[in-house]
Amino acid sequence: MKFERQAIADLVVIHPQVFGDDRGFFLETRHEKKFLEAGIDAHFVQENHSMSRRGVLRGLHYQIQQQQGKLVRVVVGEVFDVAVDLRRSAPTFGKWVGVNLSAENKAIFWIPPGFAHGFYVLSETAQFVYSCTDFYAPQHERCVLWCDPDLAIKWPLDSSVPPTLSDKDKAGTPFRKAECYP
Repeated sequence: MKFERQAIADLVVIHPQVFGDDRGFFLETRHEKKFLEAGIDAHFVQENHSMSRRGVLRGLHYQIQQQQGKLVRVVVGEVFDVAVDLRRSAPTFGKWVGVNLSAENKAIFWIPPGFAHGFYVLSETAQFVYSCTDFYAPQHERCVLWCDPDLAIKWPLDSSVPPTLSDKDKAGTPFRKAECYP
């Protein structure tokens, strides 16, 4: 596994070693010892799998209590995945990192607690798998507006079609008014 620190150093893209032959392939998606050596000390309690169509944008989601670290990957298709730093004490507060995750590149994105998360589907469909460090708690869930001008996220949107959003994501809170972490 290769661990690639991003512009916000707490965010890590993990490139697993892929072993392939004419039968298919094998790769490790988690390896506790290797993760610890790379500074990722996370215990995962829940795993989720979602499917979305082209143009769906989900996010930017986080839990103000029961903060979740997320280990995310795409097993079918491709997405543009975004993490926004919501830690007021961090020098990167309000900054974001976006990475392409796909079934082809097999990259895995580690997003520690303290970040909002979202993604935009670039392929016809995408299946997204993510492990979480705490349980989903809808009473603590928050959503920052995906298109907030203060964040200025450069989503690779299809200019011919507006993104497909849930009602919750359409009503996201502007970044300046969002509940954030200390």
